[in-house]
Amino acid sequence: MNKTIFITGGAGFIGSALVRYLINDTGNTVINFDKLTYAGNQESLKSIDSDSRYSFERGDICDRTLVTKLFEKYQPDYIMHLAAESHVDRSIDGPGEFITTNIVGTYELLEAARGYYSSLDENKKANFRFHHISTDEVYGDLGEVGLFTEETSYEPSSPYSASKASSDHLVRAWYRTFNLPVVVSNCSNNYGPYHFPEKLIPLMILNALEGKSLPIYGDGKQVRDWLFVEDHVKALYRVVSEGRIGETYNVGGFNEKQNIEVVKTICSHLNELVADKPKGISDFAELITYVTDRPGHDLRYAINASKINKELGWRPEETFQSGIKKTIEWYLENLDWCRNVQDGSYQRERLGNS
Repeated sequence: MNKTIFITGGAGFIGSALVRYLINDTGNTVINFDKLTYAGNQESLKSIDSDSRYSFERGDICDRTLVTKLFEKYQPDYIMHLAAESHVDRSIDGPGEFITTNIVGTYELLEAARGYYSSLDENKKANFRFHHISTDEVYGDLGEVGLFTEETSYEPSSPYSASKASSDHLVRAWYRTFNLPVVVSNCSNNYGPYHFPEKLIPLMILNALEGKSLPIYGDGKQVRDWLFVEDHVKALYRVVSEGRIGETYNVGGFNEKQNIEVVKTICSHLNELVADKPKGISDFAELITYVTDRPGHDLRYAINASKINKELGWRPEETFQSGIKKTIEWYLENLDWCRNVQDGSYQRERLGNS
C-alpha cells in the first residue's frame, strides 16, 4: 500500500539517496523538507524532481509552526528525520549550529509530530511511525576490539556526536513519556555518489584529481566501518516499515577499514582509471601527507548489525571494494556536480583545527 513519507533533510547526502530510492523503487509518495544549507543540494534530486509523487518544501525543522502546517497538509504515514548538522570538524569550529539544529530542531519536530499524531484516527495512528536516523558516533571510542551493539552505552566525544546523542535520547523519551511510535537507527560511516566534498572519500578523490595533498589525520590508523549509502537507505526503509516500535537498529557495512587503507585504495583505483595524472605525479599515493590529528578523534567505530539482519532480513549488498569503485567512477563522471555544490562556503580547506 502506498505510504506518504515526510523526510527531513532530504536534499543532503543520505537524505537524497533515500528520496531517490523511495521514488524509484517503492512506489511511495515523498515530501522532502530541507533548509538547503551548504550540504543540501537539489541537484542531487534532478532525476526525480518532476515525479508526481515527489514534493519539495523548503524550511527549518526549528520552525514548529511551519512543520505543523505541512503535516496537516500532507498527512504523512511516516516521518523520517535525517535533517542534521553532520560534520565533526565543523562542530569543533562552531558547536552552536549543531546544538540548535540537532537538539532544538529535533525537539520542535517531535512536538509537531506529537500534535499531529494525537489528531489521527485509530487506524492512521496504528500505522504511523517517527523514524530518527542517527550515527554510531554517539557510542564514542570503541578501542581495538569489540563491536557497538544497540545496548552499548553512550560516550560521545565531539560536539557533533554529543548533539546526536542528545537527539536520540529525546526521541526515546517522547516514546516512553508520550507514546509517540518511534524507531531509531544508528549507522556507520556512509559513502557513495553525491557525497559533499568535505567528507573523507570525496575529498581525497577530488584533491587527488587536482594534484593537491591528501591530508591524513595523525597516523591514519583510525578505523571506521564503511556503509555504501544505497545499502543504507534500503535498511532505513526496512526499519521504518517493518521495525518494532520503540526499538533501535544498528546499521553497519561489515567493512572495517583504517583511514589510511581507504585513501590508499582510492589512489590505487585512480591510478587505474585516470590516464592523465596531474603534472609530476606517477602514483596518486605520492600526494598522501600526514597532518596533526583533530581534537577528540575516536580511534575506532565498528557496528554489530546482527539485529537488523535477524529481525528485518537486511544485509548490505556492496563490499567496500565494489562500493568504492562505483563511488570513484561516479565522481569521475560527475565533476560538474562537484563544482556546482562548492559555492564558496567550502573549498576543501581543513576544518576543525581549533
